[in-house]
Amino acid sequence: MRPYNAFETKNVKFLVDKQIEFATIQITETGLKKSILDATAPVRAYFKEKNVHDYDLQLQGPEHKRIVDTYIMTETARYLTKTSLYRPVTKKGDPRLWVNKIRDVEFLRANDIFAIIAHKNIFFTVNLSTVDISTVCLSPVDTPLKDLIFELSREKNSVSNELLGLIKDRMTDWMPAEILADTGIGRTVESILGIEMNPSKAPDFKGIELKSHREASRVRNTLFTQTPEWAISRLKSGRAIVDEYGYIPDGYNHKSLHVTLSANKPNQQGLGLLLQPQLGLLEADEFSTIPLDDGTFRKINDVAVWKLIKLHERLLTKHRETFWIDAETKIESGREFFRVSEILHTKNPIQSQFDVLLDQGQITVDFLLCRDSGGDTYSFKIKGKARPLLFPQSETYNLRAL
Repeated sequence: MRPYNAFETKNVKFLVDKQIEFATIQITETGLKKSILDATAPVRAYFKEKNVHDYDLQLQGPEHKRIVDTYIMTETARYLTKTSLYRPVTKKGDPRLWVNKIRDVEFLRANDIFAIIAHKNIFFTVNLSTVDISTVCLSPVDTPLKDLIFELSREKNSVSNELLGLIKDRMTDWMPAEILADTGIGRTVESILGIEMNPSKAPDFKGIELKSHREASRVRNTLFTQTPEWAISRLKSGRAIVDEYGYIPDGYNHKSLHVTLSANKPNQQGLGLLLQPQLGLLEADEFSTIPLDDGTFRKINDVAVWKLIKLHERLLTKHRETFWIDAETKIESGREFFRVSEILHTKNPIQSQFDVLLDQGQITVDFLLCRDSGGDTYSFKIKGKARPLLFPQSETYNLRAL
């Protein structure tokens, strides 16, 4: 998609400030002529996150087409129509969509960008290139678009206020952690809030992700976990990586690999990260540990890769809104006790900054791999001081004064 112009940027900023979640699509000239639009990875992720549609589960062919009620929103009115979600029989069944009757209301032109907002299993579309959203919403005149924006904004604020109230009521006095372990605080916080442990990659509390940390361990925070793209990697599994680069820790009889990979310099195993934006890839590679004259390190071998678009998708899905919870802790009679001291409330990460911070070594990847037990994880972590660069929209709640 092309970069936003100044008018579109103003619209996007207004929606983001109002905490409106949406996906964007550019109308190409070919797409407009043929009534076909590609459902890009961010669009597919948004539909899936909103439980509207999962293209991965959709079969090819017109008989498997999904129809979603849709409103086309203009500055003064709305028009009811339908959106088709489908995968054609041709080629690989690339995910497609089309909003019907958009030409009937002169909704868009070639190269316009429009937003799709999913709400209560209905799509609301608005042309970011022509509709002045902020002027509509700040006007004293009530319109369908203004009503929609403020309804969604109120709902979003009510969820974060509900969560903040629950934490204030239940977690500002000392309480025991369920287990004495690295994950003990996070597990207890989720248990108190009634969140069941599950392997879901979706946010924890009604669309808000929870990240709990001890105050003494704020060095790095986990953003998400993501397995490499084995099909395009040289090594095809965590076991293969351990076989080639692992070691046998004291007290073990099999190889493991618990290491941090950074783009700054290789670790003791010679493993590091290499950003390849022109290829759309992040590589885990083997490097020489002896720096060259310019301070860089010579690449020796490929190890594994991730697609940047998949990492951006995971970031936006997982951290559209996040509570970073800091907890005071103490040990009494062999048990850990904690109370929440501070919460950083962030929204809408900037995906381009994700790549920059990777390249600067502010975002790293932890390999926790074991030859025998399985359960391998690849954790993307960010240094605490770099969070404001990735999440410029934030608010801090100090609970010590309560």
